Parts: sequence; C-alpha cells; structure tokens
Amino acid sequence: MTATSFTVVFLAALAVSLSLQLWLAQRHAVHVRAHRGAVPPPFAGQIALAAHQKAADYTIARTRFAMVEMLFDTGILLALTLGGALAALVTWTASLPAAVLWQDLALIAAVALLGGVVALPFGYWQTFVIEAKFGFNRMTLGLWLADLAKGTLLGVAIGLPLAALALWLMRAAGPLWWLWVWAVWIAFQLLVLALYPTLIAPLFNKFSPLPAGPVRERIEALLARCGFASRGLFVMDGSRRSSHGNAFFTGFGRGRRIVFFDTLVARLSPDEIEAVLAHELGHFKLKHVVKRVLWMAVLSLAFLALLAWLTAAPWFYAGLGVPPAADRPGVALVLFALVLPTFTFLLGPLFSLASRRHEFEADAFAARHASAAALAQALVKLYEDNASTLTPDPLHSAYYDSHPPAAIRIARLAAAGARA
Repeated sequence: MTATSFTVVFLAALAVSLSLQLWLAQRHAVHVRAHRGAVPPPFAGQIALAAHQKAADYTIARTRFAMVEMLFDTGILLALTLGGALAALVTWTASLPAAVLWQDLALIAAVALLGGVVALPFGYWQTFVIEAKFGFNRMTLGLWLADLAKGTLLGVAIGLPLAALALWLMRAAGPLWWLWVWAVWIAFQLLVLALYPTLIAPLFNKFSPLPAGPVRERIEALLARCGFASRGLFVMDGSRRSSHGNAFFTGFGRGRRIVFFDTLVARLSPDEIEAVLAHELGHFKLKHVVKRVLWMAVLSLAFLALLAWLTAAPWFYAGLGVPPAADRPGVALVLFALVLPTFTFLLGPLFSLASRRHEFEADAFAARHASAAALAQALVKLYEDNASTLTPDPLHSAYYDSHPPAAIRIARLAAAGARA
C-alpha cells in the first residue's frame, strides 16, 4: 500500500464512521422527541408524564451535546494527523537531548496532555450545565478540580511507567515484542482489578459498611443461597457528585466487594435492593465478567500484532502525515491509538449485542433467586431517577446500548415472574 492510498482509506473510514454516528444520534433525538408526549403503555401509572418528558429532554440534550463533541474530536484527529500537529510534536521531541525512550515518553505525555486540555471544556459543560440543568449534579467546582487533579496524578503514576515498559520492550524484545507487551498489559489489568477496591476507589469516594438492618439481612441471605462470598458490603457516597443511583461488584477472587450508591439505598425498598444485587450477582455466577476479560485479551493481542506489522510500514506513518519513524516505537504507538477507533467502529454493535444478551441472562438469574416483580419495580424507579428514556430509537439502541430497551426488559421480567 502507498501512503496516498492509505490516506484515502483513512479519510473514507473516518467519513463513514462520523456520518453513521451523527445519523444515529439524529435519529435518536428525533425519535425520542416524537414520543415525548405520552408515557409508553407498559409504564402508564408507574411513571408520571412530567418525569417521562424530563427523561426525553435530558436524552435529547445529551445526544445533541455528543454530536458536537464528535465533530470536535474529528477535527482534533485531523489536525493531529494530516494537519501536521503530531509531526511537529515528533520533531520537537526528537530534538530533546535524551534517549529515544524518553523522547517517546515525552511524545506520549504531550499528546495525552493535549487531549486532556481539549476535553476539559466538554467535561465541565457536561457536569455543570447539562447535569445541573436536569437536577443531577451535586458536585462543586472544588470537588471537580480535586477529582481532575487526583485523576491526572494517578494517570501519571501508573500510565508513564507502563508506557515506559512497553516502549522498552518494543525496542529490546525482538520481533515478538508484541507478545511480551500483551503479557504486561494483561498483568497490569489484573493488578488494577485487584488494587482498585482498596487503593484506587477510596481516593475518590468514601466507602462505609452497609449498616445492619433489613437490607443487610436480605442480602446476606441471598449471598448464602447463591454460595457467593465477598469481602464486604459497602455503601458509596455517590450523592456527593450526582443523584444517579447504581450498584456494582468490584475486585476479583477473595478481594470482591459489593458496593451500593447511597442514593440507591435511599430510594429502593429492601426487596428491590435484593433483586438488583441478584442481577449483579448473575453476571458473576454466569461468568460474564470472565468472558469479557477474555474477549478483551484476545482483541488486545490481535491489535498488538497489527501494531507490530504497522511499525515497519512507511506508508502507515506518511499516510497519516508523520515522517516514517521506525526507530521510534512511540510514534507508531501514538498514531495507532489515535486512528484505531476510526477503523473499529463496527465492533461497537457486536459488543453491545453481547452485553444486552448478558443483561437478559442476569435478569433471568435474578428472577430465579429473588423477585422478578421487585427487580422490575426497581428498574422503573431507576429509569425515572436517572431520567433514562423509555423510547430509544431502535437502531441507535442496537448500535450503542449495553442494556436492553426498558419496555422489552420489563416485559421479559414480567414473563419470568409469571412462570415463577
């Protein structure tokens, strides 16, 4: 392949990807607005019209905002590649009086810093304009800045050493360096899973033991029925930042924790909380987490093998506006990370489909070990509290949504409850 032909392929893929995503977003906004005037029949009497209209307006606002962000991100990508910004950074870092490893680290840090600065206004607008407008934001500017500082420091402390090791392996481990980098990456992912509950998450939130009472009693009985052991039941102060509610498992092996947002504990009844936890427990019992980790491991291996091939291809660099730099693996790494989403956008619907299938399976597990009716009631409350639209565009939902549409999900739970 020549540099010119790869440029054409890149631009074509970028145009198709952007056009498809903008078209889906526009369809979604139009569809939600068209169904704003009436609560869908399955939810009539459970969700007020005002709440349904709030969810529609919230969804439309977020969708319109996402469209602006897509256009802006595309402009930044073109400026970095064919616009010559990355080539200028490569030239600047090459002039630094340091070894190639440190030049490449400087390049990665510069691109990451640029991306972070560019994303700041969007993050601010999302939190303090859109979320605040619809009554979800509880974060102060001070807390937002503190989170930003801690996240940046954590990224530097973890990301730079990991990048340095990967760059060193790319130069020192021979033709099969990508296998070594893959092994390091998998080990890193497992290490983060192990350390996240006790070392990383507490940097941002406070975790308190779930107090004794009906909720804890029901949860402990559920765990006993399912033969599931955890290292603790915790409530997280999610209300410091948002009124959205959630529950999740974190960690793995003996370090598994069950965490509830304080907003969820305050909103749901004990049987509803039990049902939500039974759903989350289903993901673990049915090996959904393990399957996702394995799929990501396979994909990362394939992508690293592709990167290894591209590092020796002059057309890969020149076709993206950067002079060939086979002696600088960091250049190939940055280029690859920048343009990979342009060529993999069609993988999204496949992952969304698999995720929705897992959600149905976890719902069925919950219906067998708790109350399907209670889970349905809890979901309706969460849809309302989180302003989740009940009328998503079918194509947009199929492409993006990791959870099934509300009406289909509730109908399946009703059928499961009837069978039980």
